[in-house]
Amino acid sequence: MKRDHGHGGLTVTPYRGYGSRREAFLTGRVFRQAPLARVVPRRGFLRDLADVVRRIARHGVADARVDIHLGGSHVSVSTDQDGYFEAHLPLVSSLPLDRSWHRAELWVTADHEVSVRASVEVYIPTHEPDLLVISDIDDTVMYTGVADKLRMLYRLFIEKPHRRTAFPGVASLYQALHRGADDRGERPILYVSRGPWAIYEMLEAFFQLNRIPVGPILFLREWGISARRPWPRRAEDHKQRLISRMLAVFEGVPCILIGDSGQHDPEVYTRIVKAHPGRIEAIYIRRVDQRVDRQRDIQRLRDQIRHTRCDLLLAADSVLIAEHAQARGFISDHGLAAVRRDVVGSPDDSA
Repeated sequence: MKRDHGHGGLTVTPYRGYGSRREAFLTGRVFRQAPLARVVPRRGFLRDLADVVRRIARHGVADARVDIHLGGSHVSVSTDQDGYFEAHLPLVSSLPLDRSWHRAELWVTADHEVSVRASVEVYIPTHEPDLLVISDIDDTVMYTGVADKLRMLYRLFIEKPHRRTAFPGVASLYQALHRGADDRGERPILYVSRGPWAIYEMLEAFFQLNRIPVGPILFLREWGISARRPWPRRAEDHKQRLISRMLAVFEGVPCILIGDSGQHDPEVYTRIVKAHPGRIEAIYIRRVDQRVDRQRDIQRLRDQIRHTRCDLLLAADSVLIAEHAQARGFISDHGLAAVRRDVVGSPDDSA
């Protein structure tokens, strides 16, 4: 948002990609960004507010051509009516094996526009991971308060990254899951949210500020807000569709799912357990309210998958999740101690 110095014009925002040694997936958007008026200062609340408006009001460029190069592999795709592109890139040549992050180069051309270049990081594990971690963001990693819609919108679009609140112990828990039981792993952690793509840059800054392992935060969605339609498009199957796609990319790799009790994560995750027998090792649901009826609903879901290898845990804090993860061999003793220290102040205390 800041890089255009208020001049606006054609812009491409590629989002971090992911993949395996066989294929890679990249997503991004091509849009025209409105320029700032000269009366808007370069810093301060008015500039921040103007940037929020510009972020929401971006006009996607349809049918732009996006050429993507990763190593010796290349693919060309076109943007959809909202300016988004999704690229599936079969890897025809091997990438370096000594690192998991690789840089893809993009070249964007559109009618009557000057061509734009960009680059983006793509995460490809150096070896077959022993576990895949897929997590929700809103009210699972970061407090948004989805039950209060107006406050949620303020937190999503206006509140700055350093003022947003991560749940206690989240950083150390996700670091432990990333490192694994031997503290030397580099497991993929992928994040899924029903939030809009417009908050992608904020999420990246929030994750870095809070030392939360940054995966490809690719899995947001287009809300499609306009003057005629001032509310987000419905996307009931958004999470299930994306998680199923990730399970297909990391074929055969067991997985854990992390979410919260506030919306539909337990129901979505239970359906995934049934659709992918044997793939899901555990479901961790952060309890964000005290409603007895909601807890009974989650208990019924737990009973539905009791015959599988998947445990469904409803947890009040990160310590309870970490204790279960350590008992199942997902994280190390050191990782559990770090979570306890961050949440309760002592590695020897229990929740």
